[in-house]
Amino acid sequence: MAALPLSMSAQQMPVVQTKYTADPAPMLHNDTIFLYTSHDEDNAEGFLMKNWLLYTTTDMKNWQDRGIVAGLENFEWYKGNNGAWAIQVVERNGKFYLYAPIHGHGIGVLVADSPYGPFKDPLGKPLVWQKEHWEDIDPTVFIDDDGQAYMYWGNPNLYMVKLNEDMISYSGEIVKHPKIEDYQEGPWMYKRGKYYYLAFASTCCPEGIGYAMSKKPTGPWQYKGHIMNHTERTRGNHPGIIDYKGKSYVFGQNSDLLKLDMPEYKERRSVSFAEMHYNQDGSIQEVPYWTDNTVEQVEWLDPYLLNEAEKMHWGFGLKTVAKNPWSRNERWNQWVTGIDDGEYIMVSGVDFGDGAKQLAVNVRASLFGGIIEVRLDDVDGEKVAEVIVPCTKLKQEELRAYVSSSAKGVHDLYFVFKGGKRQQRNLMDFDSWQFFK
Repeated sequence: MAALPLSMSAQQMPVVQTKYTADPAPMLHNDTIFLYTSHDEDNAEGFLMKNWLLYTTTDMKNWQDRGIVAGLENFEWYKGNNGAWAIQVVERNGKFYLYAPIHGHGIGVLVADSPYGPFKDPLGKPLVWQKEHWEDIDPTVFIDDDGQAYMYWGNPNLYMVKLNEDMISYSGEIVKHPKIEDYQEGPWMYKRGKYYYLAFASTCCPEGIGYAMSKKPTGPWQYKGHIMNHTERTRGNHPGIIDYKGKSYVFGQNSDLLKLDMPEYKERRSVSFAEMHYNQDGSIQEVPYWTDNTVEQVEWLDPYLLNEAEKMHWGFGLKTVAKNPWSRNERWNQWVTGIDDGEYIMVSGVDFGDGAKQLAVNVRASLFGGIIEVRLDDVDGEKVAEVIVPCTKLKQEELRAYVSSSAKGVHDLYFVFKGGKRQQRNLMDFDSWQFFK
């Protein structure tokens, strides 16, 4: 795929471009947004979903790929190889609980000591499974101020149970709620002030994001309208909502990444988000379609720290693969790969301060390598450094280059990849970069 030149500040394009992502589930932990997603495979025609992914940010512009956090193989009682649908992860008492629907086999739960995993199945069976139907999908879990946890789920009906403090069992009966106007699936429950909110994917097709409010965590729920209206610009949607650094954000999904590649629809979705605002009465102002929004960067990126290459704002055409999936300490670390001539990584809002003098990159190349041009503010912007990457025989090497005096203050940073006559594709793998004063 060719790279897409565009002004990245002008539109809110999908968060991730190196993989297809859907069903966003944001979680706040240690002042970082952890965004868990489902994963549409690159060759998906219909739903083809085998694992779940994780991305993190502290600035709402640059998202770091943390790789696969769990997959269907974590549930040994499920023998299928498809059906890793929408999850949510919540933290309680220092542990992290991942709730997952398993393709007609109910809802399972995994637990980990870290938000990065590894996640393990504590039950060896579904947490919930109403075997008489296939409505047990899309769980959302909320822990109220009094410590009581609730799980809602369901398509097309809405169900609820009260979870026990162990978060892997429940008390009482499964409650089927009265139909909420325009409700389809994908509930997301949270509390703000004195109100409880239930956002959801509204009736298909195309889906929007609707919401209901209540004064109690168990309802009754009053339908309030749309957070994002139904639109032909996308087919499906699925909400995740979070507050971060004084702002509220709604996440959802679309087909925008797919449309950069082809006109027809396939189940290859992409996650986007937008800032969301409330009215004085607690109701939510309707949000325009994803690309009609702009989102401000909430802090600048420090180029003098070691930055992973997979932390980026834009990298269309590139791919990421696990650097060492068997590592206990760096399971999340990724290579940026699939690098072709003319493609680039864009990093938003980099603060060089008084100026950088040197750049180090960690890369590897198996054949002829290529060149990394380092540019400011645009893919064709001022070139401030150039790194020649030779054949490293697939061994990782640190390469350094001097940086021009223009690299000071705040800029968008572009790593532009160039090939030669002998090699135009798969030029190198890119691990990390760091500037020095």
